[in-house]
Amino acid sequence: MADNDELAAAGTEGYKVGEKKTLDEYKNLDAEDESLNKWKASLGLGAGIGDPNDARTVVIEKLALKVEGRPDLEVDFTKTDISALKNTPFIVKEKAEYRIYIQFRVQHDVISGLRYIQVVKRKGIQVDKTDEMLGSYGPNNEQTRFYSKTLPIEVAPDGLLGRGTYSAKTRFTDDDKKVHLEFDWVIEIKKDWA
Repeated sequence: MADNDELAAAGTEGYKVGEKKTLDEYKNLDAEDESLNKWKASLGLGAGIGDPNDARTVVIEKLALKVEGRPDLEVDFTKTDISALKNTPFIVKEKAEYRIYIQFRVQHDVISGLRYIQVVKRKGIQVDKTDEMLGSYGPNNEQTRFYSKTLPIEVAPDGLLGRGTYSAKTRFTDDDKKVHLEFDWVIEIKKDWA
């Protein structure tokens, strides 16, 4: 990634990324420490349920805009061609309060510092950037078939200047700067939901 990458994650002052370890190294780390073993068990560092034919570590399954009193505006990434998102705008009513919901799986390894980064532009000018830490996760197991995260409430712009078409670019990345998913999509702010 270039230094001028608009989707680069913001650094956290004083935070240093730890040394990358394999899943087996985590399992065997301080094996005699009972409290650490309980913590590792809570991460699901046992048998994962990942697809051995799928090399991805993080699998983003679903992204939705949740608006109280309305059906979710949802993208199911298990069934959607992400290149088509640029041609199918999400219609959002002006002043609507919404939250972004993300559902994902982790397989084969521990993921450290998973982030959701999004840049929104209007007519080529950046009007918003979201950089949300989703957390660190162990591989999913039978008890945790997927993870989910709901981001803080946002409010759609309004008025003559707020209504219109916005382009968005979204990236899921981690502490190792590995990009797990990146896509472009379109948001259209209208007077009403129709």
